[in-house]
Amino acid sequence: MTQAYRDWWRDAVIYQVYIRSFADGNGDGEGDVAGIRERLPYLRDLGIDALWINPWYPSPLNDGGYDVADFRDIDPRFGDLAQAKALLDEAHGLGLKVLLDIVPNHSSWDHQWFKEALAAGPGSPERARYIFRDGRGPDGSEPPNNWRSVFGGPAWERVTEADGTPGQWYFHIFDVSQPDFDWNNAEVRADFLDILRFWFDLGVDGFRIDVAHGMDKNMDGPDLPYDKSGLLDRPSIADHPFFDRDGVHDIYRGWREVADSYDPPKLYVAEAWVEPAERLARYLRDDELHSAFNFDYLKSAWTAAELRRSIDDSVTVLASVGAPATWVLENHDVERVVTRYGREVTAAGAGHAGRVSGAVDVELGTRRARAAALLMLALPGGAYVYQGQELGLPEVLDLPEESLQDPVWERSGRTERGRDGCRVPLPWAVAGTSYGFGSGGSWLPQPAGWGARSVEAESADPSSMLSLYRDALRLRRSIPSVEPLAWIDETTEDMLAFQRGRGFACVVNLGATPATLPAHREVILASGPLDADGRLPSDTAVWLAL
Repeated sequence: MTQAYRDWWRDAVIYQVYIRSFADGNGDGEGDVAGIRERLPYLRDLGIDALWINPWYPSPLNDGGYDVADFRDIDPRFGDLAQAKALLDEAHGLGLKVLLDIVPNHSSWDHQWFKEALAAGPGSPERARYIFRDGRGPDGSEPPNNWRSVFGGPAWERVTEADGTPGQWYFHIFDVSQPDFDWNNAEVRADFLDILRFWFDLGVDGFRIDVAHGMDKNMDGPDLPYDKSGLLDRPSIADHPFFDRDGVHDIYRGWREVADSYDPPKLYVAEAWVEPAERLARYLRDDELHSAFNFDYLKSAWTAAELRRSIDDSVTVLASVGAPATWVLENHDVERVVTRYGREVTAAGAGHAGRVSGAVDVELGTRRARAAALLMLALPGGAYVYQGQELGLPEVLDLPEESLQDPVWERSGRTERGRDGCRVPLPWAVAGTSYGFGSGGSWLPQPAGWGARSVEAESADPSSMLSLYRDALRLRRSIPSVEPLAWIDETTEDMLAFQRGRGFACVVNLGATPATLPAHREVILASGPLDADGRLPSDTAVWLAL
């Protein structure tokens, strides 16, 4: 086993599959395992290295599958374990790795353990798997503290005991249907080690860890000074009681031992909303996790200064622990980049950016998204592509209110529309039922004209976003992956220009006027046409042979 094979993830491009919206194989209006299997050749031909599948476990889908009722099975609406094994084998046969989501912070309230906790009552071993507390006040009618759910509203829910009386309160960082595990409980820790082995033994290559900065909590912490923070925002205090606490690192050292017991070792990717970068680097030490999403880069505004700062911070700090940087523009929790970059304000908030308002220039956003794709794929380290990003899909901003399913909508008092707009099922065909998504419609309504952005339409257009991604992913393999980034500073302040090795450079013009390119032998790939005199237009990127 070569070291390069073992460390494939260091410069991999991983494609995120939001299973419910990717492809529907059985015609029930929801994506499934059969749909993914049918589209595996598309992913291979796109040129990615691995796919990451959002939760496919049994779930009531109160939070898009992140409310897990059984961590060792497949939801029947998506398929079964036999189909999952077939998918793994077929993906491996095409040279693709497969990562799953794991959700260790909480379960669904439909999980057998939580049902047992409610039935067993206060002080029981069953209740000790979760975080139950008595309420404040003489009759316990007030929550134990003022902590809020990041989906809005209090982070505590009172239960009715088996005898019908008002009882204890349970803690949930997210939706009321997602009670948090108590990770001080040895049974919880042991069970998740067993869950990891269950999927690794089936053939899964790694996990993306949801809310990787959660789990360890100081439940004796004080009330918090809240402002108008939104989804996944948190009060900026030095000793946060339930985010990014030092105890989480001991958990991951145990997980790493499990991953390293396989040959080749398995992979962990952290979803950790952690700042500054030095705090994130602590998750990526040699005996913990391998890689982490770069949310600082995702949130950065479309300016040369902001992007360069984020790139420098990421590369420098993560290199201090021997970890590669990763680059991401979209995922299932944030507004699509075509829409965000088409606004006057291009920086994203933490979590979902749907609170940003204002007119959207889709043409401008598309031009910038094309340039951003070449920038992201030229940087050293790994990259993530969210399904539909390669098609240039915009956020669907006008979903009917009656179709919205994200818990953010209800828990915010119907003031934040939530994340459904980036989860609308993919268009595969120019016309037909659900634009080729499946024969039974789609669980979220697709906008009129969605077929013009379909895989079928864009495959036939050499100037499309899909063609650009295919070309970039193919050519990316020739970039010397071990070569670090070296900035080319003989450019204007509104440009980003860097070399990778002696023969390759990427140049992006984020200014308002065309700019002169550095000396080069050839333009390898461009996000848009150059001016007649060879200058680089605004919001355009090129790859150069030097």
